[in-house]
Amino acid sequence: MNTQRNHVILGEDDFRMLKQFAENFSSTNANEMSLSYELNRAIVVENDELPPDSIRLNSEVKVRELTTNKEMEFSIVMPAFADIRQKKISVLTPMGAALIGLCKGETVEWKMPAGMKKFQVLDVRQVV
Repeated sequence: MNTQRNHVILGEDDFRMLKQFAENFSSTNANEMSLSYELNRAIVVENDELPPDSIRLNSEVKVRELTTNKEMEFSIVMPAFADIRQKKISVLTPMGAALIGLCKGETVEWKMPAGMKKFQVLDVRQVV
């Protein structure tokens, strides 16, 4: 789970889609529980009220892992569209669940398969 208390801001459309997706699966999977945790604490706003630099489904995101300064770029997508070769990661991955709803400039600490990692959101681009 996210150990920091950044606001999670989601538009109504993304929230509805993700909530429905999460409800269709058993909450015994740790990745699904992570997404459910983020959805339960999300601030839901009308789609046109989302900050332009907020991470939503299909956003292109650039982050920096703060310990190593390694930068990564990818899109956060629904699981059916995930493809690491195309730099598309599922919102169900630890990274996707940690970042959904955050904004440019925010940092998040998250337990990844390789241990605790701290990331800063460097850029967010919305794909139309």
